[in-house]
Amino acid sequence: MQTLKLSIEDHIAHVIINRPEKANALNQTAWDEITEVFEYLDENPEVRVVVLEGGESKHFCAGIDLSLLMSVSQTYIACDARRRERVRKDVLRLQAPINAIENCSKPVLAAIHGGCIGGGIDLVCGCDMRYCTDDAYFTIKEIDMGMVADLGTLQRLPKLIGDGLVREMAYTGRNVEGKEAEKIGIVNRSFADKATMMQEVMKIAATIASKSPLSIRGTKHILLHTRDHSVADGLNYMATWNAAMLLSNDLQEAFAAKMQKRDANFEN
Repeated sequence: MQTLKLSIEDHIAHVIINRPEKANALNQTAWDEITEVFEYLDENPEVRVVVLEGGESKHFCAGIDLSLLMSVSQTYIACDARRRERVRKDVLRLQAPINAIENCSKPVLAAIHGGCIGGGIDLVCGCDMRYCTDDAYFTIKEIDMGMVADLGTLQRLPKLIGDGLVREMAYTGRNVEGKEAEKIGIVNRSFADKATMMQEVMKIAATIASKSPLSIRGTKHILLHTRDHSVADGLNYMATWNAAMLLSNDLQEAFAAKMQKRDANFEN
């Protein structure tokens, strides 16, 4: 891969955005590789949890590479309707990597340092949990570019923080720094430095990796369903889900491990 690094160890996949010379701005190759990697991780039975981070770059992600943005906006098709149809398809194609992160059946933990700008917020809103350094900052930068954020921030961020705070960020483009991000709920926790953050995030990932993979995947699926449905619909769906999935080998192993006072050993 040209723009990502991937390693897998102890059931934890470690994905690093790797364009430090461009502050991890995402070009078309990066978007394509994000989709490819997360679809692969979804299907890989060895992987139980994913950690996404910004590596050696100054920023976690500086947003969409301007060359990609220009290529989308400068579509040379004579017919207005066909040109707009093409732009719509381009936007849907750029939404696909964020959807791949969200739809990955394994929990995805984002570890954020430096700037999380524009498309970077789209990325982390597709993750299950977010952690950052105190000097990290989050900004919905599209407003300063004369754009409406269109890859998922305006759809997912209101599910994470208060409506008024989303509007303030989206209308002003102001920076929300690490401690404030923790306070308002963009991130689970903010840490003093990157080394401490990565150490703690990997501990959380290891804890998740030790649990029943079938139950973790099911829990993520149910939480996503619950977010987008009523309580009544969610309870009905839950009953049907457990009718199919409850009586598993993992359930038997969890009970046996508890009785024998040992760590559970789950199949992938």
